[in-house]
Amino acid sequence: MAQRDKVSNFSQQWAPETILVHGGQLRTEFGETAEALFLTQSYVYDSAEQAEARFAGNEPGFIYTRFSNPTVAMFEERMRLLEGAEAARATATGMAAVTAALLCYLRTGDHIIAARAMFGSCRYIVDELCPRFGIETTLVDGSDIEQWRKALRPNTKALFFETPANPTLEVVDIAAVSALAHDVGALVFVDNVFASPILQKPLALGADVVMYSATKHIDGQGRCLGGVVLCSEKFLKDYLHTFLRQTGPSLSPFNAWVLLKGLETLSLRVKAQCATAAKIADWLAEQSLVERVRYCGRPDHPQADIIRRQMSGGGQVVTFEIAGGKERAFRFVNALKLIRISNNLGDAKSLITHPATTTHQRLSPEARAELGITDSMLRLSVGLEAAEDLIADLEAGLAAAA
Repeated sequence: MAQRDKVSNFSQQWAPETILVHGGQLRTEFGETAEALFLTQSYVYDSAEQAEARFAGNEPGFIYTRFSNPTVAMFEERMRLLEGAEAARATATGMAAVTAALLCYLRTGDHIIAARAMFGSCRYIVDELCPRFGIETTLVDGSDIEQWRKALRPNTKALFFETPANPTLEVVDIAAVSALAHDVGALVFVDNVFASPILQKPLALGADVVMYSATKHIDGQGRCLGGVVLCSEKFLKDYLHTFLRQTGPSLSPFNAWVLLKGLETLSLRVKAQCATAAKIADWLAEQSLVERVRYCGRPDHPQADIIRRQMSGGGQVVTFEIAGGKERAFRFVNALKLIRISNNLGDAKSLITHPATTTHQRLSPEARAELGITDSMLRLSVGLEAAEDLIADLEAGLAAAA
């Protein structure tokens, strides 16, 4: 039977880089070095009495992989240690994590406040899914603390945002919004995917629940989907645990194993990508065809003071606008050779997308305009290539678009 590796007893004392390699590891009697992959649907019991005890929760152990699995449990424990959370539960995708976290908690008659600037699928949950269940919704400018304050109601139960936001890189003051929420007994839900757990710790800043698309930086190599919810033991017990067991958005053991391997290099990758992204952002800011550059590591970011307080780096996403609208933006993107066109991010490969026609195309033109998502805007996810090669590719793209 797999047992917690004895080195894990010291995990609370470790730096993040050490947690990413050793945290939460289970080891079987075979003494394997790498994490074991338990590809099984179910488990056998020594007796009918043991099966009864497992299902009643009176004996620890695994029952069914939709509920739990040793490989998935290792991923959850490593994420829990990294985030500094009391509990973690993995899901099949990042959107499964967001949906489960919000809908396991909210009830008919509740009210949720959300920042307007967020991923299109998250907007769908707030704009369309919540109202179907009688949950009232209000959208605010996430960067304006007074709008959060004015939107509060007696029935407000949740405040939800991503920071930095996709794709505008708008930043929300996590500590300030959390203080407002807790004054009225509401919980704060943060999608932390753009910052990653390396650059930002929402729970330490006052948030209650943090969600990740593990598909992005955590895998980081374009291989598989996954998500994770991090929260308190109370939130897990009262809301999330049963919801996940009964609705089944389970992470596959194989994907959990891949994500464990991705975690080992997460810190190295994110730090290298940040360094390259900063160079590219500065270079883009000097180009005549580029009208605006938004990067969380630049001092001209509108929320630069908040970023300095709550993030330890600028991230690996650079958003910029090409003069000349959609036609010129497409001409620029189509001319790139090294940087590939894809709506993913956080990958080892540099990827670029046109948000107005991809990730946020389902929003109305008016909603996109309100968010500042123009036909000229491009979102660049910086990978692990050499900065000089990426800049040369961007330079050739600008020349072709001129």
